[in-house]
Amino acid sequence: MDKFDDATKKELGEFLEQEQARARMQSSVLQYTDMCWTKCITGSVSTRFSRGEESCLLNCVDRFLDTSLFIVNKLEAQRKESA
Repeated sequence: MDKFDDATKKELGEFLEQEQARARMQSSVLQYTDMCWTKCITGSVSTRFSRGEESCLLNCVDRFLDTSLFIVNKLEAQRKESA
């Protein structure tokens, strides 16, 4: 990295940060997909979900999104306080 000028180093750092954030998000989505599937899909897999399965999946995903948003906002607030 010593071969790059400051602007390039900054750009590379930002790119790596974005890619790491994307990887964390994909990991979270995979984890919650697996968790919601295991929790909600109780019958055999067919072309459609039952009404109960569909409702369970929607609620599970909603809770995941609510929780993720809460955590992001909390971490952002803590970051601002410490700055």
